[in-house]
Amino acid sequence: MEKNHLNWIAGYIWGIADDVLRDLYVRGKYRDVILPMTVLRRFDAVLEGTKQAVLDMKTSLDNAGVVEQDPALRVAAGQAFYNTSKFTMRDLKARANRQQLKADFEAYLDGFSPNVQDILDNFEFRNQISRLSKADALGTLIEKLTSPEINLSPDPVTNGDGSIKHPGLDNHGMGSIFEELVRKFNEENNEEAGEHWTPRDAVRLMAKLILQPVAGEIESGTYLLYDGACGTGGMLTVAEETLQQIAEAHGKEVATHLYGQEINAETYAICKADLLLKGEGEAADNIVGGPEHSTISNDAFPSHEFDFMLSNPPYGKSWKTDMERMGGKKDMRDPRFVIEHAGDPEYSLVTRSSDGQMLFLANMLSKMKQNTRLGSRIAEVHNGSSLFTGDAGQGESNIRRWIIENDWLEAIVALPLNMFYNTGIATYIWVLTNRKPAHRQGKVQLIDATQWYQPLRKNLGKKNCELGEVDIQRICDTFLAFEETEQSKIFNNAALGYWKVTVERPLRLEGADPNRAYKPAEIKKLKETGTRSEDAPPVIKKIHKKGTEPDPLRGLFETTIGGKPAVVEYEPDNDLRDTEQIPLIEDGGIEAFLRREVLPHAPDAWYVPDSVKIGYEISFTRYFYKPQPMRSLEEIRADILALTKETDGLLGEIIGQPRSG
Repeated sequence: MEKNHLNWIAGYIWGIADDVLRDLYVRGKYRDVILPMTVLRRFDAVLEGTKQAVLDMKTSLDNAGVVEQDPALRVAAGQAFYNTSKFTMRDLKARANRQQLKADFEAYLDGFSPNVQDILDNFEFRNQISRLSKADALGTLIEKLTSPEINLSPDPVTNGDGSIKHPGLDNHGMGSIFEELVRKFNEENNEEAGEHWTPRDAVRLMAKLILQPVAGEIESGTYLLYDGACGTGGMLTVAEETLQQIAEAHGKEVATHLYGQEINAETYAICKADLLLKGEGEAADNIVGGPEHSTISNDAFPSHEFDFMLSNPPYGKSWKTDMERMGGKKDMRDPRFVIEHAGDPEYSLVTRSSDGQMLFLANMLSKMKQNTRLGSRIAEVHNGSSLFTGDAGQGESNIRRWIIENDWLEAIVALPLNMFYNTGIATYIWVLTNRKPAHRQGKVQLIDATQWYQPLRKNLGKKNCELGEVDIQRICDTFLAFEETEQSKIFNNAALGYWKVTVERPLRLEGADPNRAYKPAEIKKLKETGTRSEDAPPVIKKIHKKGTEPDPLRGLFETTIGGKPAVVEYEPDNDLRDTEQIPLIEDGGIEAFLRREVLPHAPDAWYVPDSVKIGYEISFTRYFYKPQPMRSLEEIRADILALTKETDGLLGEIIGQPRSG
C-alpha cells in the first residue's frame, strides 16, 4: 500500500481524536483513548472472518471441560489472539442507549484473549469507559472507526459493482499507521517523548552499525534480537527489517525472534500491540513489561543469549528502588553486576543509585553469545556521563574497565546535539562485540559525527535536526574504514586507562622527637596539641628492622636515629594527601611519573602501592577540541584604534559638548 494512503488513514484517525475528544480530554490525553481503540478496531477487523469458528471452538472446549483453551482458540482464530464474546465492534453500533452500549462493550472487551487483556490493562483503558459513556462519546468513536470511509481490515472494501473502494490493509501497513499515530502523539506531548521513543534516524544508524560490519557473514538461519529498554519496540522492528534486507541482498534467508523488556506500562502496551498488529504473535509474547518488570532488578531473560542487541536506556534515572529489591549495594549478588575480573571474584559494576544507565549495558553484555562464529553485536545510546563519571574503582569506571580490558568496545559515535525530543544534551552510541575483527583488536575508534546532520524545517520539541540517509551512511563508512581522520580517532585500549595513585607527605609537628617512633594514641595526642610546620621534624610511626632497604617512593626513608642509620615510615599528613591520575601508557610507569612530576616539588612524597586503582575514562572534548587561533597583536591594535575613533567625543555629546573636528 502506498505511503500516502497510510498517512491518510493515520490522519483520519487523528481527526477522530479532535472531533470526538476535544472537550472531553486535554490534547495530551487523546492517546489514552485513540491508541487502544485503534488496536481494538484492527483486532476486530482481522478476527471477523473466523468469528464463528472461534465461538464454535469455545463451545466445544467448554463442553469437554478443557481448562487450557488458549492454544486451540488461537488456532481457530488463525491469529495469535482471539475474542470469544458474541459481539463484533460493528454489532455495538446499534445499541439503543448508552448504558446498554457500555455493558455490551465491556463484555466485548472481556472476550479478548489474555495477551490482549494484558495490553488493555497496561493501557488502563477500562478506566476511560465510564467517562466516554457519560459523554456519549463511546458510540461515536465506534461508529467512526467502523465507518465505510475507512478500512482497517486486511480484506478490501468493494463497491456495488465489485470494484475496490478501499484496498485491504496488510499487517505491515497497519503497523506503520500505528507507529505514525504514536509518533504524532509523542510530538504533541514532547516533554516525555524521548523517554520511550528514540527518533527513527538514530535507530536506523544503530541498526546499521551493528549489522553492516557483518553483512557478508550473515548466513541463512535464526537470529535473536533483544532490547532491555524496548519502549514502543521501534529498535527491534527496525533492526529486524535491516537484518532481513541485508540477508536478502546476500541471497540468504533468515528467521528473526524479537525479545524485549519495558517498565513503562503504556509503552509496553504500545509495543506489544504493535507487534500483534504486524502479525508477530510470537514476538509479542516475548515482550515482558509493566512496573513490576524492571530490567535491572527483575531480568526477564536470565538464561538467554542474543545475536544482536540495541537499546536506549533512561539517563539520570534513579534505580534506588531496584537496588533495595536486590539487597542493597553491599549485599548485591546479581551475576550481571558482580563478576570476576582482574583477579577480583567480587568485581562490582554497581553504579551510583542516581543513574543506572550503564547497568543496562552490563545487562546486555551478560547476554552475549559465547559459542557462535559471530558472537554478539551491541549498540546502545548513552549521554556523556557514561564516558567519564565515576572515579577509579567505582561502578561506572569499573564497567568501562571491564569492557575495554575484555576488548569488547569497537567504537563510540558522538551524535549531533538536539537529535532527541526531550533533551539537547550530548548523546553517544556505543558499539560493542565479543568478536572483534583482527584489525580492530586492542583498539577503540572514536567518531565525531556532531556536524553530520540535516536541519529540520520545524523543531519537534528540542529536536531540531535529523540524520539523513547520506549522514547515516557517512558515519557507517567512517566506522568501516577504521582510519585516522579529522572526525575519526583510533586509540590503543590502554590509552583510555589510568592509575589513580594516592600521594602522601609526612606529618611534621613542632616538638616531635625525630629519634623515636610514636604509637597511634600518641600520634593522635600530638595532632591535638602540636603545630604543623614545614620546618618541623616528621613524625615517625614505625622503625624497621635492620636490613630493610630504603625505598623513598614507597614510604621507606633512610634517616639517623641515635647516630645510627635506620629505615623508617612516617605518619602521613591527611591535609597534604593528594592523588594523581597517571596514564597506563606512561613510559616507565607510576614511579617514573612521580620522579618527574612530583618529587621536584615535594621531595619527601611517597605513594602507597596497595592504594593504586585502575580507572578508565573517555574524553571526546580532549581528543576532538579545536582551539581557536589567537589573534595577532596587529589585529587587536587595529580593533582598539577603530573603536576609539568610533567613540571619540561620545562622552562630550552626552554631557552637552560637541565632538571635536
